[in-house]
Amino acid sequence: MDIYGGYTPVLDSLLNQMLEYFRKENQLHQKKTGDSLYEHLIGRVKRPESMIEKCQRKELPVTPKSALKENRDSVGIRVVCNFIDDIYTCIDLIKEWNDVEIVKQKDYITNAKPNGYRSYHMILDVERPEEDIVGNTPGHYYVEVQLRTIAMDTWASLEHEMKYKHKIKNPEMIGKELKRVADELASCDVSMQTLRHLIREED
Repeated sequence: MDIYGGYTPVLDSLLNQMLEYFRKENQLHQKKTGDSLYEHLIGRVKRPESMIEKCQRKELPVTPKSALKENRDSVGIRVVCNFIDDIYTCIDLIKEWNDVEIVKQKDYITNAKPNGYRSYHMILDVERPEEDIVGNTPGHYYVEVQLRTIAMDTWASLEHEMKYKHKIKNPEMIGKELKRVADELASCDVSMQTLRHLIREED
């Protein structure tokens, strides 16, 4: 069974479209300020087996409608920025895109998760010329965007590696230590942001 019901080419095209939007914004920002909006940019269409597993975990029917409408992360993009301010600059730019509506936002930078996780999450509704899974033309497709600093991304990757790919003997102790490291990295992000402001004031 094709969990995406033949919509994979549309999802691939949507991913490329959104990545190009970010790249163009970065080029304009570089011309205007001399600085990059982000350090790196990655995207993916969720693997079919991962989407099937998610549908099953959420007790949803394993159907294209569940994959494309009930779940909102068939297309995912991660924007990794050098500084916290750059994240909010990206968010302001996304708000100006004509064919994109922000349907959900979660600011885990201002309000970190209890385990120390920090990131800014957005769900975008993107209008496309192709008919969507419920018959709308133009169609509407979801894209999940995560925006982080390098420090946040490093922590999230290591936390995932340690918690989900290894059997941990002392999960409570490791959890507390991960939280401590997350807080230290967050402090470093703030310090780096402050230094950036001081340097710019001297220019």
